[in-house]
Amino acid sequence: MAAPSAARLRLSTQLTRFVLVGGVAAVVDYSSYQVLLAVGLWVHLAKALGFLAGTTTAYLINRRWTFQGRGGGAQFVSVMVLYGITFVVQVGMNAVMLALLPPIRGEITCAFVVAQGIATCINFLVQRTVIFRC
Repeated sequence: MAAPSAARLRLSTQLTRFVLVGGVAAVVDYSSYQVLLAVGLWVHLAKALGFLAGTTTAYLINRRWTFQGRGGGAQFVSVMVLYGITFVVQVGMNAVMLALLPPIRGEITCAFVVAQGIATCINFLVQRTVIFRC
């Protein structure tokens, strides 16, 4: 039996899949971020590169599994624009959180979680309602 079309997938199914994929992408993002920090990379560059690794992972999986997108040039460009916006939001929010938080154990993780949560909400809403029009 063929996979259901994106229009037939329920919001709850898409949201569940998006969260699962986001978990995988967050592990890729956070792991990359921590490795880059451990080798002495500047914190904001490390966050930016971690974001790129995580969002690439998320796009490749979400396009097919969550939204059943066919790809194509227009969808790809739309997602790259969205990721550009969420890149600025996520790296910026991470920097804001690091500036606001006192220097405590776990400040990097706390800032990461807040920035990741905001970017995830933006990504799901825009991909579902604009890019993949589900």
